[in-house]
Amino acid sequence: MRTPLILAAVVFLAAACSSTPSDSMPGMSSNQPMSNLPNESAPPPPPVDNPLPGMPPVTDAHNVDPSAGPNMLSPQVSGDKPLVYVPHSRSGDVWVIDPSTYQVVAKYPVGREPQHVVPSWDLRTLYATDDMGDQVMPFDAHTGTPGKKFHVVDPYNMYFTPDGQYAVSVAERLRKLVWYDPKTWQVHDETATPECTGIDHADFSVDGRTAVFTCEFAGRVAVIDVPSHKLLRMIDMPHRNVHMGPQDIKLAPDGSVYYIADSDANGVWVLDGAATHVLRFVATGKGAHGLYLSRDAKRLYVTNRHEGSVTVLDAYTGATITVWRIPGGGSPDMGNLTADGSQLWLSGRYNRVVYVMSTSDGSVLRTIPVGDEPHGLCVWPQPGRYSLGHTGITR
Repeated sequence: MRTPLILAAVVFLAAACSSTPSDSMPGMSSNQPMSNLPNESAPPPPPVDNPLPGMPPVTDAHNVDPSAGPNMLSPQVSGDKPLVYVPHSRSGDVWVIDPSTYQVVAKYPVGREPQHVVPSWDLRTLYATDDMGDQVMPFDAHTGTPGKKFHVVDPYNMYFTPDGQYAVSVAERLRKLVWYDPKTWQVHDETATPECTGIDHADFSVDGRTAVFTCEFAGRVAVIDVPSHKLLRMIDMPHRNVHMGPQDIKLAPDGSVYYIADSDANGVWVLDGAATHVLRFVATGKGAHGLYLSRDAKRLYVTNRHEGSVTVLDAYTGATITVWRIPGGGSPDMGNLTADGSQLWLSGRYNRVVYVMSTSDGSVLRTIPVGDEPHGLCVWPQPGRYSLGHTGITR
């Protein structure tokens, strides 16, 4: 599916979150100054009066992640071996790090282009997704041992519906979502998203009925109805960046808004919780990319991949609290927090390292050399009742 145009643009793509923008839109590059941006306050959080059937109940309307607090490990994961899984998009393998010693303890060949290591809905399996190889490699979450690879269509990223009924392969190069039975891994159906070039990351509404997927190379997001698997609408960002546009997305703890990192905009768009329109923009830093909530859900960490920093926002208001800078610069990309929330582990996408940062003051505790182009690393175990996928979105 890769075209000669893409091969000719390999330098252009080297910095992209994903690897294959397949179209462009003249006049909508990141070189344009952003002006006349919206500045609207957030409406009240949407009510949770009709949750997705089968989804574990929402126990705190002010915090959709109350079970993902510090060391709130569910019984099924409390005995899991603490490990950090680092997929490398260029060297095609997953390295495993012991977080107690910061040492690499294992290396496993996965395939052509592993992108993310994704916890399953039931927290018992970790899937290394290989989009170019159309396959995933499962790891036993308890022991860290790999299993037999199996076929999945273009799994650039992977998510699980809040009721646990479906695994969703984010088929970036094919511009579609492929819905699987996560027990048999048989295809149930597909959702075409032809206008969502570079379909990428996602998060789900508090009631579990809506999913919002970012479109990195189209400067917009796709809103999906979870029960029907239908595309509801596309929402354009006020300034549509199509080189390295919308990246990671994170629901605010109370469900009032979605935060959408936009690399070319150097900040975060704020989408209303009903997923109808963009409210405002928050500048963070060059190459805004990954979004992670603190264990108490009060802070949102934004990785600024092109300036080697992490911006800390108030998770409810989006107000800037502070900026942590990696000494000498770097390329903080994707990762997650440790179970106790004291450390933020991030892949250094273009520096062949993993950063371990203290969440108390942002200091870099360790810089660990790893393989070629580390990407969506997974810190395990994670608190929470169930996983929505990616590198460990748990609720």
